Parts: sequence; C-alpha cells; structure tokens
Amino acid sequence: MSEQRKSRASKFSENEINDLVCRLQVLLPQVNQRGNSRQSASKILQETCCHIRRLQEEVEQLSERLSELMDSVDISDIDRRTLQSFLHQ
Repeated sequence: MSEQRKSRASKFSENEINDLVCRLQVLLPQVNQRGNSRQSASKILQETCCHIRRLQEEVEQLSERLSELMDSVDISDIDRRTLQSFLHQ
C-alpha cells in the first residue's frame, strides 16, 4: 500500500467507521423500519446514496411545483424576490 493511501486509511479507526455506519442506519427510514437488525456497512452506504438521490429528486419536484404556483399567483416582483431569496437559503 502506498504511503498516501495508508495515511488516508488510518484517519478513521474501525470503531469510528462502525459508529458512523450505525448513525447512518438510524437516519435511514427504510432501513430503520426493518427493525434493529444490523445491516452490512455496504448495504447501509448503498441505502444512504439511494435516500440522498430520492431527497434530491423530491427537492427538484417541490421546486418546480413552487415555481408553477408562484407563476399562477399574482404577487409583486418585490414579494416574489423576497420569497425566492428566503427559499434559497
């Protein structure tokens, strides 16, 4: 193993990685619903990536819906800009 890869790999201990994976498992609704059985770290990371993608899609859909609603409502430009700046925070 190269010295650079060895240095990166040693930044987190196995216990720290296991702790982080356990924390992720608690945060994932679909994994958390299956009970408290321990899932593999690989499965937890895959589920995390899928969950993040679903959340991103949901944000995009809600953003589009909000834009449609704002276009259909008669609000002043100042109100529109205020609302948009609030939503982009």
